Amino acid sequence: MLQALCSFLRCFLGLIRFVCDLAKGATHLHRRPAPPAAMDLLRSRLHKVRIPEPTNRIHKDECCVSFDTPRSEGGLYVDMNSFLGFGKEHVAWNFEKTENPVYLHIVQRRKPEPDEADRPLKKPTLLAIGVEGGFTDQEPEYDVTYEIVILPEFISLPFPSVDLPEKVRLAVDKVILAESADRKQQLASWVADKKNVSAFAMDLQQLGNGVIVPPTGWKCSKCDKTENLWLNLTDGMILCGRRLWDGSGGNNHAVEHYQQTKYPLAVKLGTITADLEAADVYSYPEDDSVEDPLLAQHLSHFGIDFSSLQKTEMTTAERELDHNTNFDWNRIQESGKDAELLFGPGYTGLANLGNSCYMASIMQVMFSTHPFISRYFEKQSLKAAFAISQADPTLDLNMQMTKLAHGMLSGKYSVRNQEGQEGIRPRMFKSVIAANHPEFSSMRQQDALDFFLHLIDKVDQANPGNHELNPFTGFKFVIEERVQCPSGKVSYNKRSDYILSLSIPLHEASNKEQLEVFNEKKAAMDLDGKEVSNEEVVRPRVPLEACLASFSGEDEIPDFYSTALNSKTTAIKTAGFKTFPDYLVLQMRKFVMEAGWVPKKLDVYIDVPDIIDISHMRSKGVQPGEELLPEGASCGSKAEPAQPVANEDIVSQLASMGFNYFHCQKAAINTSNTGVEEAMNWLLSHMDDPDIDDPLSQDQKPSEDAIDESSVQTLVSFGFQEDVARMALKASGGNIERATDWVFSHPEASSSVSAESSTSNVKDDDSHIPDGSGRYKLVAFVSHMGTSTHCGHYVAHVLKDGRWAIFNDSKVAASVDLPKDMGYLYFFQRISS
Repeated sequence: MLQALCSFLRCFLGLIRFVCDLAKGATHLHRRPAPPAAMDLLRSRLHKVRIPEPTNRIHKDECCVSFDTPRSEGGLYVDMNSFLGFGKEHVAWNFEKTENPVYLHIVQRRKPEPDEADRPLKKPTLLAIGVEGGFTDQEPEYDVTYEIVILPEFISLPFPSVDLPEKVRLAVDKVILAESADRKQQLASWVADKKNVSAFAMDLQQLGNGVIVPPTGWKCSKCDKTENLWLNLTDGMILCGRRLWDGSGGNNHAVEHYQQTKYPLAVKLGTITADLEAADVYSYPEDDSVEDPLLAQHLSHFGIDFSSLQKTEMTTAERELDHNTNFDWNRIQESGKDAELLFGPGYTGLANLGNSCYMASIMQVMFSTHPFISRYFEKQSLKAAFAISQADPTLDLNMQMTKLAHGMLSGKYSVRNQEGQEGIRPRMFKSVIAANHPEFSSMRQQDALDFFLHLIDKVDQANPGNHELNPFTGFKFVIEERVQCPSGKVSYNKRSDYILSLSIPLHEASNKEQLEVFNEKKAAMDLDGKEVSNEEVVRPRVPLEACLASFSGEDEIPDFYSTALNSKTTAIKTAGFKTFPDYLVLQMRKFVMEAGWVPKKLDVYIDVPDIIDISHMRSKGVQPGEELLPEGASCGSKAEPAQPVANEDIVSQLASMGFNYFHCQKAAINTSNTGVEEAMNWLLSHMDDPDIDDPLSQDQKPSEDAIDESSVQTLVSFGFQEDVARMALKASGGNIERATDWVFSHPEASSSVSAESSTSNVKDDDSHIPDGSGRYKLVAFVSHMGTSTHCGHYVAHVLKDGRWAIFNDSKVAASVDLPKDMGYLYFFQRISS
């Protein structure tokens, strides 16, 4: 009886399992034979199926004309001939265009997540996303199903299935197993650069001078500083670090010691513990934090027992992280504010692809302006853009701009979820806009201004000569510069531009009294060894009007060659707008050079009104009674005789060192008479040149050696013009520090380059450049957090539908505490008369 009951129960449980399998759609049911007619149709289309090669780009993660993915309601259809992916609404367009009928239909559905106990968020200890210690970026898990679909009837065949033709099975298997094109080009995590082993660590020479470093009580050997102290690992000198722009930090004694001795490595006292990998080691010649594998040995040379030391100072990386989570970071992002999340058309977030916030912030602003909305959304449909795109629409800028516009402005992807909204991932756009660019195609953070200018170039190339189709036409304006020499005669030069770069005159701060009180308080706290909290810091507040005035005010041009006087003199330059653009873009130069020519961010607030009127900045052109300088006066250096002249002081100093006098003349000329050090460097590197003894020719010019483009971009990020940066690097042998010094000691270079570029930029056919009223309203601004434009984070604030919204990657919300005074780039729209 018991045996019979057990047999019955087994049969009953088997029946239950079979019913469950029916309900769930078990795997063996997916292997059911396909209808004969469908299979015959597939066999007749086999010539349209390709087996992918390793070099083929397979787009199985996202539609090439929309942001539909396998997780979208209709899934994704992969063309088994071109391997392009299409959403359900768009796959028929591809069939109409290519007649490719066979597609792999991929559908992903999110798995239910197990409930997790509430736990407090851990404070990040690493400036990274998706790694231990960094910001979390956990992806949910998905179930994936596949089927073969034949267009235009949308006949489906199950996959996997042994009845499918072998060619189809092989092709689909390779598509499924292959890395997608998006995955190959984008990394999933954002991680700060790993420290490299110093080239000076393994062979570091240490002096046997008997120096023993005590475990506590350190003080700078040249001043009274007791914080931010660095131990030179060659001679054991303890010296203070660099001085910051606001007077805080050290007194530059450590870097000055390196400049005098060339002893390369130093370790920051207070960061040395039993965990030596966490110690902050800095290499002066490599200009970076580095790793010293022999640090224990180097410390023991000075009697330091690192195992007993406690951490008392932040490392350079920790200071960066602290800066990125302090008051400014939180305020710009409006962190901690109970903000209303926004959804719908025009409120679609852009997911961070890994250091892509510079791109996201600029594109959010661009697609809030009428020229971009009109060009890529209102007047161009996705289908029309796809129809005229090249064979691979993922490589077509017009297609990807249109895709991005419709993705951001349609509202289709601005849907509420548990976290707010997922946003869209503009991977294809980033791929095509950054193609062949060494920086934008990388995963490193970039300057939002550099990207804005790069975007202008790319859009201009995609619309050659067609100003009506180019949405940046409304951003272009003409600047007219007036130069007057002591003779009273003047010259006028014009140049076109898309941004107005403004210096920040700190002496024009509106809160000078509060700053004085704060500085006195800070000085007293420094003496007591205390630090000022972020909440207590008083920052300079400079009105935007003062920044604009600094642009249009008078500038002296020393060593200006006047053709009226036939000699060098000091001229006065002023500048004004020849035309006012529809959209005015202002860049605030928030970076200054501290000792050692290290760029530091200017910690300052800019008081920006909602409405500005710059009508008074319009240039008046040549006035009655003004007499123009003779031709050639626009650039003093060009008006001089063609025969180059070497600076006699430089030549005599080099000659006194034993160098050939003629060679010294060549060295001075080829370094533009920059200085003795530059001329000596040129001389030492060219002494063996076969033409070193050739006579000086009439057209002898400074050396045109290849210039490192990264050095050019570094100087441009400091706020210098690109042509000036190239000129400075040529004159200084490619050394960034000496090039920066050269720019500051040759202010006439900026004026000269502006005049040269003006003549070539402004042409007779530039009548398309808009002009109108000089009254503008603020419609957007991009803010930056971090110590450099090439690190940290960017956020955009945009005026939409009468209220301000914050666009912080995929987060879109109503602004609660608008950080209008902390912008890096400001965007103004002309107010119609």
